[in-house]
Amino acid sequence: MKLFVLVLNRVEKLNELMVEYAREGICGATILDSKGMAREIFKGPEEEVSFFNSVRKFLQSETANHHNKTIFVVIREDQEELIKKITSKVIDFTQPDTGIMFIINLDYAFGKGL
Repeated sequence: MKLFVLVLNRVEKLNELMVEYAREGICGATILDSKGMAREIFKGPEEEVSFFNSVRKFLQSETANHHNKTIFVVIREDQEELIKKITSKVIDFTQPDTGIMFIINLDYAFGKGL
């Protein structure tokens, strides 16, 4: 078993992604609201160092000021290439601020849905 994790910045793609996973038999995703570290760090007082202020202005712009979705899916080993292919089809990772995906080997997983 493996754990697929996707931190999705383009939350408008979430529904399309979930539909594609379901079509291919990938089910049981857990979706959490999340926020990147930089957005948390740069929300402090305006008196901070000027570099931080300039970064804060960028992060507080309308396009960059949003929350992410973090998606967890326990998958079988034979689903690894499929989930990467589906995710890369829906999310263009060559574009900036889209997200990150990774897969972790699981030593143990237990539950009725597995």
